[in-house]
Amino acid sequence: MGRALDTLGCCLALLLLLPLPPGARGSPLRPARPGGRSTGTPAAADTACKNRPLDLVFIIDSSRSVRPEEFEKVKIFLSEMIDTLDIGERTTRVAVMNYASTVKVEFPLRTYFDKASMKEAVSHIEPLSAGTMTGLAIQTAMDEVFTEEMGTRPATFNIPKVVIVVTDGRPQDQVQDVAASARTAGIEIYAVGVDRADMQSLKIMASEPLDEHVFYVETYGVIEKLTSKFRETFCAANVCALGTHDCEQVCVSNGGSYLCDCYEGYALNTDKRTCSAVDMCAPGKHECDQICVSNNGSYVCECYEGYTLNPDKKTCSTADMCAPGRHDCAQVCLSNDGSYSCDCYEGYTLNPDKKTCSAVDMCAPGRHDCEQVCVRDDLFYTCDCYQGYTLNPDKKTCSRAVTSSLITTEESCKCEAIAALQDSVTSRLEALSTKLDEVSEKLQAYQDRQQVV
Repeated sequence: MGRALDTLGCCLALLLLLPLPPGARGSPLRPARPGGRSTGTPAAADTACKNRPLDLVFIIDSSRSVRPEEFEKVKIFLSEMIDTLDIGERTTRVAVMNYASTVKVEFPLRTYFDKASMKEAVSHIEPLSAGTMTGLAIQTAMDEVFTEEMGTRPATFNIPKVVIVVTDGRPQDQVQDVAASARTAGIEIYAVGVDRADMQSLKIMASEPLDEHVFYVETYGVIEKLTSKFRETFCAANVCALGTHDCEQVCVSNGGSYLCDCYEGYALNTDKRTCSAVDMCAPGKHECDQICVSNNGSYVCECYEGYTLNPDKKTCSTADMCAPGRHDCAQVCLSNDGSYSCDCYEGYTLNPDKKTCSAVDMCAPGRHDCEQVCVRDDLFYTCDCYQGYTLNPDKKTCSRAVTSSLITTEESCKCEAIAALQDSVTSRLEALSTKLDEVSEKLQAYQDRQQVV
């Protein structure tokens, strides 16, 4: 009899531990969408958070501005986020996309359903190091990741589709229309800006209300702090996450209450709720060497024309305008205090466009110092002499050649006649050469005018 009672007690205990069917629970807590509001007690909201499924896609910026050590911080943030989520095939599915000027789907929603495998995959992600095509990344998420083939649950399941974009720059493509299309398609977008991120771009891509969907941190070194913020957002377990506060920018949970705060570059007004922008470019507030550009409560430094911003993002150095890719000189670039001018190699002259060069006729009148004959040799020249003359050691002048010390009177007369003939021919050749030079110069001038037109 005692053994039977013991058995009955065990069975009753097991029945108490088994989950009740849905009809026996009364009105279940309706899960709020991430960042939205839920009904019920905070304890119920916390339970719903653990079991509420999501189709969550991380889109991480790995452009050239993200240093390797900073990218490692992003991967730590992803791993810690994965730890806070209820990962599983029937609960939360996660995909990770990596983008710069191109987009790479590191793994879609259908690949991993356990945290260990997912974190291992995250640890092997490598940066792409190029531009910042944020619009292309969001479009790729819509076209290639949020599909049933890639693991997105059907619309009839009512699983929230969520994107978290992490970037430190300004998009280099059109992002406003793409983000609007994604939101219209039911995708909720959170925008996380780091360091140099453009706040206006974050607001353009994020879902409403912006104060619950736009986050900013000063450096990648503190990005892990956002893990708890997203935990609060997805769980809606406190006043700030529930959205029942009246803070204009930042709500800080404080036990069962809250305090309001402002983004960097803003100051809390006397009403303790709203914020006003601080002029970060006012004298004494910035560290820019040359130009301070105010940027939504923050600032960025720029340089005057002819200068480039140093890696410290504050000071400027004179730009080498003659560095490859900076000038359009055909042959020689001459740097000139933040500017440049073009020149040509020896034997060439600068064309009227002040960029390209044309070869010079080194045997044109006035360009050589040969006494008799100038012979062009590519961009240079050599001197020669008429028949009966030899080139002197100075390689410029000529002397009459002496072939024999024994010359008869008849031969002398012949030589004089030949010499006179040679002088006459030489004179005519020189006149003809002058005419040819004039024609050549006119032809060159005509070609130059045609090139300018």
